[in-house]
Amino acid sequence: MPTEIVIMPIFFGVIFGIFYLFISARNKERLALIEKGADASIFYSKSKRSHPIWKIIIPNLALLLMGIGLGVFIAGILHHVFGVVQDIAYPGTIFFMAGIGLFTGFKMTQNLN
Repeated sequence: MPTEIVIMPIFFGVIFGIFYLFISARNKERLALIEKGADASIFYSKSKRSHPIWKIIIPNLALLLMGIGLGVFIAGILHHVFGVVQDIAYPGTIFFMAGIGLFTGFKMTQNLN
């Protein structure tokens, strides 16, 4: 049996399992709170965010892409100037700089709040 045929049902099964567990656990939790006499308004409370979601996603995405670009640039320098093997320089530097970009975006998001 080809692996492509096996992977797709497993993939969809995992996604279905995650959603099923999430919905069933949420339902059981709500039923338990209702049985104890909790107010039903706690299920519909909307927390007011201090910033819109686009003010968080756009800087994080921009810093991630800048980190990837800088990683490619630094990897090129490492490969051509210092003679580092290309198979090591590019993935390592790209992931490292992308991680630094995401961490910087996380710290900037914390400072927004």
